[in-house]
Amino acid sequence: MRTPTHDSEFARTVDQLANEPSPYEPELGSLPQNGFSQSDLDTVNKTGTTTIGITTADGVVIATDMRASLGGRFVSNKNVQKVEQIHPTGALTMVGSVGGAQSFIKSLRAEVNLYSARRGEEMSIDALATLAGNFARGGPFFAIHPILGGVDDDGSHVYSIDPAGGVMEDDYTVTGSGMQLAYGHLEQSYEPDLSNEEAMTIAARGIKSAAERDTGSGNGVFLCEITEEGVDIHGHNDFEEVI
Repeated sequence: MRTPTHDSEFARTVDQLANEPSPYEPELGSLPQNGFSQSDLDTVNKTGTTTIGITTADGVVIATDMRASLGGRFVSNKNVQKVEQIHPTGALTMVGSVGGAQSFIKSLRAEVNLYSARRGEEMSIDALATLAGNFARGGPFFAIHPILGGVDDDGSHVYSIDPAGGVMEDDYTVTGSGMQLAYGHLEQSYEPDLSNEEAMTIAARGIKSAAERDTGSGNGVFLCEITEEGVDIHGHNDFEEVI
């Protein structure tokens, strides 16, 4: 085999690639950035919110209220869906700034789809929780505190993702401005091995308890039922429909 000369096509290609990243390394995307100050964030749409996640014998139940407020002082929307499917058997709640939460949900959903396309299998809920924590810790998703719930081969899972990226799994959890009010109800009502039907009633009552006193929560409840078959989300403006 001949040794390439200095001005050969091969040598010129090597020189062109010398200062470029390795063509064999994966291309990595970047997270969206923002330049908002704290004063800017005080006037954005925020969900206020009470969100609840409960593991059950059948899967997972997630409940959220339906109110968004402007700067926490004015009700800007009375019909906000604060729980979104991001995995074939997993969902995430929207807590905190609406823009940050929406961007967080879209980013996680994209990663789940990429994982499935590349590997031919679904991401585990534990791996998804770790990814969510990493995104929350390193990204621009300010002022969020969502709940991730899902079902996989290892069973039913509910995780709280804190704004600093901490990931905590529990049998049930509550986040948002009405969390103390809802926790009081759950502490009295939760039992191991609840059915999804029983858990939806308990979760709806927890949201209603928070809505009675927390100005950031109200206007009804969205219920999300997760099983190994998939995710079902439905809203109710009247609590009496589900209590």
